[in-house]
Formats: sequence, structure tokens, C-alpha cells
Amino acid sequence: MKIRSFRESDTAGVVSLWERCELTVPWNDPEKDIGRKASVQPDLFIICERDNRIIGSAMGGYDGHRGWIYYLAVAPEHRRQKIATLLVNEIEQRLKTYNCPKINLMVRASNMRIRAFYETLGYEADEVVVLGKRIVPD
Repeated sequence: MKIRSFRESDTAGVVSLWERCELTVPWNDPEKDIGRKASVQPDLFIICERDNRIIGSAMGGYDGHRGWIYYLAVAPEHRRQKIATLLVNEIEQRLKTYNCPKINLMVRASNMRIRAFYETLGYEADEVVVLGKRIVPD
């Protein structure tokens, strides 16, 4: 098993992984999301592979104030093997190289399983409301 930075040739495998993990939604084109991330802080987009197959991914970002984690995914048949923990730890380490003081992430309120996972890694719920505004129609 190996964790490494994303390569453009990984795109189809990552999209397939996200679809299998039910991370895709109609209003976010995964290929556009990948292309956008690959052009900004590409070192914060990582994948996990085993036997040359993509089995996990995570995207990180840093805006100069906070770090973020997005698209954490592990193939269903590879879950409960600490792969998600390894991916989160790797993104955390990479964000530290930016002197990032805090990492935020968003979890759908209904997804108690993943919320519990993040809590085991020391993440806590912040009393905030996340607001969004789409400025580029996809």
C-alpha cells in the first residue's frame, strides 16, 4: 500500500472511487473538482493505492487561515484497515508544512458514522453554520 500525490492519469480511478463511495452529487462535477484541485496546491491532493489500484483519496486545502479536508474516500472493500486514518494523517502533515494552525472539515449532519470516525482522530464539532454561494455555475 502506498500514499502518494495525485497524478492526472489518476482521474478516472478517483472519479470511480468517489462514485462507489457515494461522494458525488449532481451539482458538483467530479472531473471539474479534480481539475480545479490539481491546479491549486496539488501537493494537498493524495491517493492511496494498492496493487496499482486506487483505493483511497483525500483533498486538502489551505487558505492562509485554516486548512480543510475534502473528498476523504476509501473503497468499501478496503474499509476498517486504517486507510482513512493514514490519509487524514498525511494531509495533516502536509498542511503543517504550510504552518496551518487548524483544520476544518464538513460532514453531512446525517452522517453519524463518519462524524464518529473524525472524533476518534481528535476532531470536534464547532458551533458554526456553514453558508455557501455558487459563483461558477457547473
